[in-house]
Amino acid sequence: MSAPEPVARRSFLATALAGLTATVLGPGIVLMAFPGEAAAAPRPASTARRWGLLIDLSRCEDGCSRCVEACSGEHGWRTDSEGASEPQWVRIVHASDEDSGRTSQFPLMCQHCAQPPCADVCPTGATFRRADGVVLVDRHRCIGCRYCVMACPFGVRFFQGDTVRDQRPHSPRGKGTAEACNLCVHRVDHGGLPACVEACSTANSAMIFGDLNDPGSPIRAALSAIPTTRLRANLALGQGVRYHGL
Repeated sequence: MSAPEPVARRSFLATALAGLTATVLGPGIVLMAFPGEAAAAPRPASTARRWGLLIDLSRCEDGCSRCVEACSGEHGWRTDSEGASEPQWVRIVHASDEDSGRTSQFPLMCQHCAQPPCADVCPTGATFRRADGVVLVDRHRCIGCRYCVMACPFGVRFFQGDTVRDQRPHSPRGKGTAEACNLCVHRVDHGGLPACVEACSTANSAMIFGDLNDPGSPIRAALSAIPTTRLRANLALGQGVRYHGL
């Protein structure tokens, strides 16, 4: 039988943990809020909500990368030459129509599918879809097999093979794991907006985020007013991200 833990150590641990509050993002994912941080109880993920994102490309300015910069700053991945190999959770894609010669650019990130192929092939359940439609990666369960990276039809999942620097407490990342856009659940669960949407709202307002299940939400109103499309709609994956003017 092991010796009992010293009383002094137990008291120290109890005191230290008393000042922490836990935020549960999903199975196996718990973020700790330290004293001084906002301690408001997060909204639990529920099937009553379906988070979605509408990107109006008619409002996107050529050369604008505010969404990319905001995501980089929020989650700690870099876009400079030093971090050129870093996974880009959102990137600007340039496309052209061979017949008309028309060119366009659009932000590309995880599409948060209703039937995510990445989760289907994950052998450990590390990649999973929350009740509210957000697709996440539990880095503690990820074994780095990269099946999800290969299964994603949009090329928006990445393998982090390097030691992660400049970690963000609200968005933990790890070497040897898969990662992708998480729709800033640490913000959304507390009633905020994803960093990319917030940054865009100060410039072009090309991004609308909200509850697709709420008939009175701005995103539902916009979807009713303008034509939209999903990337690779023929796959019928039920993506939560839609585009206007693509």
